[in-house]
Amino acid sequence: MDFCFYLITDRKAVREEKTLEDVLERAFEAGVKGVLLREKDLPDRDLLNLAERIRDLTLRHRVRLLISGRTDIAMAVGADGVHLSSGSLPLGPAREIVGVEKYIGVSTHSLGEARRAEDEGADFITFGPVYHTKSKEAYGPPKGIEELGRVCTEIEIPVFALGGINKENVTDVLKAGAFGVAAISAVISAEDPAAAARGIMDKIRSFKVRRCI
Repeated sequence: MDFCFYLITDRKAVREEKTLEDVLERAFEAGVKGVLLREKDLPDRDLLNLAERIRDLTLRHRVRLLISGRTDIAMAVGADGVHLSSGSLPLGPAREIVGVEKYIGVSTHSLGEARRAEDEGADFITFGPVYHTKSKEAYGPPKGIEELGRVCTEIEIPVFALGGINKENVTDVLKAGAFGVAAISAVISAEDPAAAARGIMDKIRSFKVRRCI
């Protein structure tokens, strides 16, 4: 993995005076090196158009682009990989489509799910929600730092902590063993997305995560 902090998009969480593309460009300029396009409610054509625009941004800023669940969209825009959840295509068929050179990440919410994703050949997983966040309420109570640490100890592939991550707690999840972090509202909804992203990146760098320096 050549990134340790990536954004998950939510265009509905963007402040009214901004666009999703504006927010992402500011975050990329601040040093973010990965983004997951996750806009599941968009019709196929609109999702493809948005993916093409974001792909242009990521190529310009040398940022990795993953697409949530849609191997077809990922391949159409030349994305760097896909991220799968319980409702997505199984990992095996997804790998056959995107190939070994693309990243495949998997959303997990328990140690059992994390082990299964690793056994099936995922390149990395997200684990959470670590902290409370409205966007992840459907997945139950926060898992907490201790459970994150247990997963990081048991799993050999990179684990990205997800759910309520911000500059105040990012050091805690790295101390628990997380390879990196993923965030949505902390940056996407921020009044100053560049400053918010930079605040998280600075904490990661101060932890001496060399892949982010």
